[in-house]
Amino acid sequence: MVRLLLSIKAELENVTDLVPASDDFEFFFKVKCTSCNEEHPKLVTVNRLEEREVTSGKGSTANFVWRCGLCKRESSAKFEPGEKPKPYTADSNGQFAPFLTIDCRGLEFTGFDPKGIWKCVGTESGTPFTDVDLEEGEWVDYDEKSALPVGVSHIECKWARA
Repeated sequence: MVRLLLSIKAELENVTDLVPASDDFEFFFKVKCTSCNEEHPKLVTVNRLEEREVTSGKGSTANFVWRCGLCKRESSAKFEPGEKPKPYTADSNGQFAPFLTIDCRGLEFTGFDPKGIWKCVGTESGTPFTDVDLEEGEWVDYDEKSALPVGVSHIECKWARA
């Protein structure tokens, strides 16, 4: 089993605490088989709240179970129990910060697409923004309370062994 740490980096404009908006957020990852090094051609979705049975384990479950199209080996991944993604704060603006950890067996995640609905808060006003849509890779809005533009852009990721 390999523990992988996903770190993210973003440009935050007048907001902080960027995090997925709901517990059942669908994470979009690029995945690679560690047995044959074949990378899946499409993004896969992984949900922290969904569990699937692993056929090779006796009654064990994982959040993601995948069979490689090339070598046919089954692999799995599981989020750390009870651990939620760490909010990306204004203090980390423009720098990589730890986001989440996943236990992987027979696969590695190699990419992350932030599409989906996120939430954050205005740094000056504390205004909650609960509908931050990163489908296009960036989001812009206006904070009425602080009379400042707000936004999230230039999101990057990197995976490392935890």
